This record gives sequence, structure tokens and C-alpha cells, in this order.
Amino acid sequence: MKAMEALFSRRSIRKYTSEPVSEQSVQEILEAAMSAPSAGNQQPWHFVVIDDRKLLDRVPDFHPHSLMCREAKIAILVCGDPTLEKHSGYWIQDCAAATENLLLGIHATGLGGVWLGVYPREERVSGLRKLLTIPEHVIPFALIPVGHPAEQKPPRPDRYNQSRIHKNTW
Repeated sequence: MKAMEALFSRRSIRKYTSEPVSEQSVQEILEAAMSAPSAGNQQPWHFVVIDDRKLLDRVPDFHPHSLMCREAKIAILVCGDPTLEKHSGYWIQDCAAATENLLLGIHATGLGGVWLGVYPREERVSGLRKLLTIPEHVIPFALIPVGHPAEQKPPRPDRYNQSRIHKNTW
């Protein structure tokens, strides 16, 4: 799949088949995530791959928009680690870039996923921290349920909006 095709055709997938996700696919997806740009190349991220059904089934207990975790074969939690920062405060942007790369990698490998916001919602951050025994200095940022798509969505509507573009000045 070419890069622009991947960008324009990626959709949020919330329904998954029972087919397992291969370790090779997980490795490729994580490589894509870690290829994201980061401020000063600080790479302040960690990833938790969750494939334990009992853990996935508990996520909706504290994250109200995560029912698809109960169908997903895996989920990948993107976490920020401010102790790895060279440039204070940029871990959020770096983790967002890694999350988008993760989603594009998921799509490019023929899988489906959806970005579930975690940070800065304290009940979601603390829920995932407790569920997955994440150290206090590491911050759960985004959770991405992953699986083979059991739904096909229509092409994304054209979001290009000329009125949002300014040249040189506002």
C-alpha cells in the first residue's frame, strides 16, 4: 500500500473477527510506531501489548468508549515516559506521532484499529496503570484495540478545507 493511499483510506475499525493477530504483524506495527519523529529524537515512549483476554475484558470497566476491547485480539497501549525527555513537555506530541504511525501500520498490514484516548482523563490513566501495573512515572497515553476487520467502512469523506489554510499571515 502506498503512503498516500494509506493516509486517505485508513478508518477507525471497532469490530473484529476471531482470527488471531500474528506476532509478525505486531512486530511490524511496533516498528512503525517507533519510526515516528520525536523532539530531539528522545523517543519517550513505551508500548504494552495486551493479549490476555481477562485484561482486555476489564478495560471497559473504567474506559467508557472501549467496548470493542472485548472483541479485539490484542490492544496496544502507548505510554509516555517523561524521565526519557530531553525537551520537557514534548512527550505528548511524540506519543501522538507514535500513535498515528501505529494506526497507519495497522492499516497497512491489513488489520483494523481505533485510537482510544486515555491521557489526560485521570480515571482512564489510573485504571490502566492499576490494571497493567504501570510504574507511576510512566503515563498511559492512548489505547489501540487491534484485530482483523469485521466491518468495512465507506471511503472517508474529503476533509480538505481551504478555509483552514492561511499563507504567511492569518
